[in-house]
Amino acid sequence: IQVVRCFENSDIEHVMDSVDPIRDIEVINTELVLADLDSVQKRRGKQQKAAKGGDKKAQAELDLIDRLEPHLNDGKFAYSLDMTPEEMAVLKGLFLLTAKPTLFACNLAEEELGNPDANPWVGKVRDYAAHHHGTSTVVVSAEIESELCTLPPDERAEYLAGLGVEQGGAGTLVKEAYYLLGLRTYLTTGEKETRAWTIRAGDKAPVAAGVIHTDFEKSFISAETV
Repeated sequence: IQVVRCFENSDIEHVMDSVDPIRDIEVINTELVLADLDSVQKRRGKQQKAAKGGDKKAQAELDLIDRLEPHLNDGKFAYSLDMTPEEMAVLKGLFLLTAKPTLFACNLAEEELGNPDANPWVGKVRDYAAHHHGTSTVVVSAEIESELCTLPPDERAEYLAGLGVEQGGAGTLVKEAYYLLGLRTYLTTGEKETRAWTIRAGDKAPVAAGVIHTDFEKSFISAETV
């Protein structure tokens, strides 16, 4: 998650002396890409000897690095490289920073949270995130989240309502991150209780049943859905 400043406040200094979230995102992205380039170049050196010795896993890694290095050199994130499922499994073993999906959070001033679209930077960050990363953007106010932490649960909703907001930014952030990670929720209900279960997007009913108990997946017959 990249939290970017989208508010003006002369009392809070910005390291670049001006507020420009797109510039800030690009600075961070450049640093992430450079860090990953360094990682794959070091990895190449380690795996070349093993590949010459006939290690197929090392060779598969080198083959991916041959495609990945110029991709990173172009300033692109690792996850945007067109890869086969086998290559994606190899990519996981490289533990690259740019292989992670990215969510952007616009940090607004307290008074702006009730009407974030009035902030000129929010739309620009949303557009940038959608076109360059194919991902979403949420709005938060770190100042408000800090204050919410000091309030008892029953007072938080009242505090947010006074700001014209239904839910705190942290809750929205959790939901968006959950969705971006490919996670979904389904419910089971009976006379005694209703429970939520976590599955992955696209899982079919037998797999969902297996989350409750592996035997339910092995002997699955049918599911009644509402």
